[in-house]
Amino acid sequence: MAKKILVVDDDSSISDLTRLILESAGYACTVANKGIECVQKLEQEKYDLVLLDVAMPSFSGIDVIHALRKKGLLAGQKIVFFTASSSGLATELNVEELGVLDCIKKPFSKKFLLEKIEGWLS
Repeated sequence: MAKKILVVDDDSSISDLTRLILESAGYACTVANKGIECVQKLEQEKYDLVLLDVAMPSFSGIDVIHALRKKGLLAGQKIVFFTASSSGLATELNVEELGVLDCIKKPFSKKFLLEKIEGWLS
């Protein structure tokens, strides 16, 4: 059975491209374009990995993390932040303290993304 990945990004061109990359590699992929939509999907279904944009309008990736923690849905959830910011963001955000696995910078290559995902899911 294919591993399920939830891609959350307010930029549909990024989420659609990421979905195509993941599906071509054999992953089952679901897309959400709003942070609140991500929370709703995680309330309804379990995913093997969540790729979550940090900077989204009105309900950011950080807001998603806080909402999931409040609902008791963060534990055991593999979440990786997507960011267009500098690579120092992972340190700034203290991803481990937030309960996030890692932080990857956009744009990324198909090869880089798939190698990282393989590592996170193994």
